[in-house]
Amino acid sequence: MPSETLTRLTLADLAARLGAEVHGDPTITITGVAGIEEAESGDITFVANPRYAPLARTTKASAVLVEPSFPEISAATLRLANPYLAFARALELFRQAPVYPPGIHPTAVVDPTARIGDRAHIGAYSVISTGVTIGDDAVILPHVVLYPGVQVGDRFFAHAHAVVREHCRLGNDVLLQNGAIIGADGFGFARQHGPGHEGETWYKILQSGPAVLDDNVEVQANACVDRATIGETRIGAGTKIDNLVQVGHGSIVGKDTLLCAQVGLAGSSTVGNRVILAGQVGVVGHSVIGDGVTVTAQSGVPGDVEAGKTISGSPAFDSRQWMRSVALFHRLPEIVRKLRGGSGQ
Repeated sequence: MPSETLTRLTLADLAARLGAEVHGDPTITITGVAGIEEAESGDITFVANPRYAPLARTTKASAVLVEPSFPEISAATLRLANPYLAFARALELFRQAPVYPPGIHPTAVVDPTARIGDRAHIGAYSVISTGVTIGDDAVILPHVVLYPGVQVGDRFFAHAHAVVREHCRLGNDVLLQNGAIIGADGFGFARQHGPGHEGETWYKILQSGPAVLDDNVEVQANACVDRATIGETRIGAGTKIDNLVQVGHGSIVGKDTLLCAQVGLAGSSTVGNRVILAGQVGVVGHSVIGDGVTVTAQSGVPGDVEAGKTISGSPAFDSRQWMRSVALFHRLPEIVRKLRGGSGQ
């Protein structure tokens, strides 16, 4: 369902709602929100990244959300400390998310032993298995499957084709995007050989422990949080997991951490609170990453990382040292020539 404009606000009204200071005509009417290059008259846009600052001078938007020190431009501005957060809040004022009325679609399969809270929306062809418990105000869209024994808190939202496997536990305000898989088998196999086996083969290890997602976790499209061999895999409150992320069995991820696209955590990884693993970061199993660590894109983490560090590269090490090393790497042919006395040999 496409987003729809909810209301019209003067710039002064919008500033009051966002806690911003108006520079320009406060009577301007704002009717929508748009990106800085696509914005038209009536729209409000934002500048949070300095690289887009020049576009603020040419945007067709009626107003721009900027930081307090931003230079004056021809468009009106709303000035506040966090323009990006204000933009997110403005979207909620002007755009309407789809509304899903309570009810169970006639094609949904709901086991009689399942307990479903008040005001739930259960979509077409979804499956709610034996012993499932779902809190209030759930939205479960078509083809979602909750395996036996799943426990889900209030305001659960599962987009089409999300799956939660047996006995996994999800807190309040958990959001699963399309195709997210919670609690699939961990990748556990033991070598075996002997009579009846030609050479070595792999024996599947039972994955007995659930995946547990605490409150306010979002798992985006086609990401996987595997169940544990024993114990549990746990994702801390407020953590966000991007598309195509793999969280290996028995891993522990702390609170308010970001796992960006195509991050891979091998089994039994431990990731602290407020960590950022940028796109395509890989973490070796049994590693411990401390609180507040940032790992830049495409880095490989070979072991433990001390809290507060920023690391880069593969194998990853201190990010500033890595940048200096990369700069020198491009000069290696020149350096070699100088060391050889310019002979070129």
